Amino acid sequence: MLIFQKQVSEREDQYKNQGYPVNDMLSQNIREEVWKQFEENAVLITEYQKLGIDVSDKELNDMLVGPNAVQEIKKAFTDPNTGMFDAQQAASRINQLRTVYKANRRSDQNYAMAQNFFEQALPQFVKLRQRDKYISLLAQSSYIPKWMIEKTNADNSQIASVNFVKIPYQTIADSTIKISDAEIQTYLDDHKNQFAQDESRTISYVSFSAAPTAGDSATIFQQVQTLRPEFATTTDVESFLTKNGTETNFTETYTPKSKLTGSRKDSLMMLQKGAVVGPYLDGNNFVLARIMDIKTLPDSVRARHILVALNDPKTNQPKMDDSTAKKKIDSIKTLLDNGQKFDSLAFHLSEDEGSRIKGGDLGYFGQGQMVKEFGDFTFNGKKGEIKIVKTQFGYHLIEIMDQKNFEPAYKIAYFSRRIEPSQETDQNASGLASQFAGENRDKASFDAAVKKGNLHAIIAPEIQPTDFNIQGMGSSRSLVRWAYGAKQGEVSESFSVGDKYVVAVLNEINHKGTISLTKARPMIEPILRNQKKADIISAKIGSAATIEAVATSFSQPISHVDSLQFSSPYIPNIGPEPKVVGYSFDKLLIGKAISAPVGGNEGVFVLKVNNVSAKANYNVDPEQARQTMLQSQENLIQRSGTDALKKKAKIEDDRGKFL
Repeated sequence: MLIFQKQVSEREDQYKNQGYPVNDMLSQNIREEVWKQFEENAVLITEYQKLGIDVSDKELNDMLVGPNAVQEIKKAFTDPNTGMFDAQQAASRINQLRTVYKANRRSDQNYAMAQNFFEQALPQFVKLRQRDKYISLLAQSSYIPKWMIEKTNADNSQIASVNFVKIPYQTIADSTIKISDAEIQTYLDDHKNQFAQDESRTISYVSFSAAPTAGDSATIFQQVQTLRPEFATTTDVESFLTKNGTETNFTETYTPKSKLTGSRKDSLMMLQKGAVVGPYLDGNNFVLARIMDIKTLPDSVRARHILVALNDPKTNQPKMDDSTAKKKIDSIKTLLDNGQKFDSLAFHLSEDEGSRIKGGDLGYFGQGQMVKEFGDFTFNGKKGEIKIVKTQFGYHLIEIMDQKNFEPAYKIAYFSRRIEPSQETDQNASGLASQFAGENRDKASFDAAVKKGNLHAIIAPEIQPTDFNIQGMGSSRSLVRWAYGAKQGEVSESFSVGDKYVVAVLNEINHKGTISLTKARPMIEPILRNQKKADIISAKIGSAATIEAVATSFSQPISHVDSLQFSSPYIPNIGPEPKVVGYSFDKLLIGKAISAPVGGNEGVFVLKVNNVSAKANYNVDPEQARQTMLQSQENLIQRSGTDALKKKAKIEDDRGKFL
């Protein structure tokens, strides 16, 4: 379980590093992905051993630094400008990590990376290669014989000309058909695979709101209003915001007029430097806004630069000391001053691989897209100006090439305070929920209290053991744990969930296996009812000699389909009726006045098959059709090749006991 949790945490960190907010829903998806991988590894390792599937040292070397290097390594060591994979650089870096790892140099800043590579990433690469071999072995076992293609093509070319009468099931009232529990159970026993279920719980719950009241909102408004004079006059805005606790941090960024947002953006545009507006409501916050400065700035800038980096951009290891880097950028500036071309110097000397090949040209960029020092110069400087600027990446020699769309830009300080429930509001909601839970300890009293109090009970069905979210409620792992420890009909204590307190009753305990008769009845009853109706209608048809006689007897029209296709289960203007379509191609019925009654999806049919023929299909290439069918089978194996192994292994999922 510790390994599982570790891999989940690592996967969450990967998403965070890519800028994704890891909320409860994403965390749940990550846990399921990692668990599926655990299941697959558990069943496949045995198969690898039985079949002798392994990865040789030569293969491993190819996966790391060869033409078939794994995607993660290729991405890390591919030049973005040329698209060429640098195998030599990859090998050098891996050997460096191997040396650190084998020597167990835990004090080395590379050790954590080396440990992760050799204990996590590398074994995973090997497993993926073994899986590729196994799935490929399964897929290559597919075979489509020539006769199957010929038979399929012949069948699919058939068309039938049919007259039919449909007697709808609704001509017999549902109320006249009784389905017993025994009949439901028999059908359920005969079709267990269709009615399988995973372990789950179903609850009903009532909630008591602890959201801020109008009084709470007024209190927060007054608190913010009281702070306005100090906010308007302070000379140290950052300290004021820190001291008083704001939801919005202060930045030195200037926002162009056209990109101002928020509920009072129009008002802000009308203010002068130093003016304050608010408190005003913006989302769930009361906000004060102070205009710190106004400038006329471009909304986008085009610049080029030459970078002397302090660290290696791929390994983040120190490359040169600060004084050496400063001397180097100064010498490049001297070369430029002496007549050397900027683009040529950038191509030969810049260490920014992304722009070097373009002569250092970064194209156009907006406010906030570059690090602060870079952005400050390019937006506040003038077109044509050249300057050395130091950032976290090193020293840049920057030339401002163009500035577009000048407009007023505002540096604004925001003080915002979230509207939250008061202690009194929270305690009141908590008290009501606790009282409800204390007075109603079983389902009968729970339901009665809901009705008496005119409350709204919400049903949350099929809660899985590993769920963190409950339908309609939100994240509440603690309530899920309660549901799996409670008895049916038991009422919970009060749970705090978001801005409410919740009390639940456990309605159903569903064990893994076949669903209960009660749950199955709504699904099975219509099937059995139609079967009985089909028997009644068939009996009424009796020994009718012609299709016309059936049509007259049941007051139903005779329909005609001239080109019913064997390859399609659909009857025009009727819908999917595969059984009826199958009977339509029974050549023994050709020339007969009427078929036996056929129970379909929507009613009972009687048919008169006029003719069965074949349409010419000149475009069918047998070999191409065989390859298409073969590819379809291989794709199916690749998608679900391990499912049968998982079912056979009967893996027990006990995560719910530990989450």
